[in-house]
Amino acid sequence: MGKHKSHRHPREAAEPPRAPEAATVPEPAKAADSARAAGATETVEGAQAPSQPDMAEGGPRIPDSVSSALLELPEGAAQRVQQELADLKDRHLRLAAEFDNYKKRMQRERLEAWSRAQAQVVASILDVLDDLARVAHLDPERTAGRDVLAGVEMVERKLVKGLETAGLERVGDAGAPFDPNLHEAVTMVPASAAEQDHTVAQVFQPGYRFGGGLLRPARVSVYVWQEPSGDGGEAV
Repeated sequence: MGKHKSHRHPREAAEPPRAPEAATVPEPAKAADSARAAGATETVEGAQAPSQPDMAEGGPRIPDSVSSALLELPEGAAQRVQQELADLKDRHLRLAAEFDNYKKRMQRERLEAWSRAQAQVVASILDVLDDLARVAHLDPERTAGRDVLAGVEMVERKLVKGLETAGLERVGDAGAPFDPNLHEAVTMVPASAAEQDHTVAQVFQPGYRFGGGLLRPARVSVYVWQEPSGDGGEAV
């Protein structure tokens, strides 16, 4: 009886033997390995490149002007200083010119205001001047003396009223206390009572104030009281 030979399919004979399959790694283990690898990488990177302090968060920061000045060349610094001096000089000249124009304008406005004030005073007495001209040209043969006197008094009243409206004030009245700032004592008169001591006895020439300033003191005579002598005689 002959030997029995096994017959195999040609494809099966050509296939090489398979290698044993690798063991399957669970997913949690892979995640842990990845985390350890990332930590090691960060550690290495941190050792190679140490972190620098943030200059914008609390650290010292050099101003841009100082840093630019430190990096500026001498020639550039000289040109910059010359330009700044030129700008300051130009500004000074402009301010000086503006101040000079301001002074001239103020002087011109002051003169104009003074001229307007004088014109107002003159305008207030124009009517008085007309009345005075009419009195001065009265016919003496046809006008009585009392009419001339009444006309002069009327002119005086109108003139005083116009000047008082402009700010003129008359000082110096009989019986008022003597004030050396307003009165000029010309003579002294014995007083008949102690209450008259240092009061105005008579006004020879009235004084005037304008705008609070004294234009002319009033010329007056002043009462002076003297105690009578002890022997009953007259007061000295």
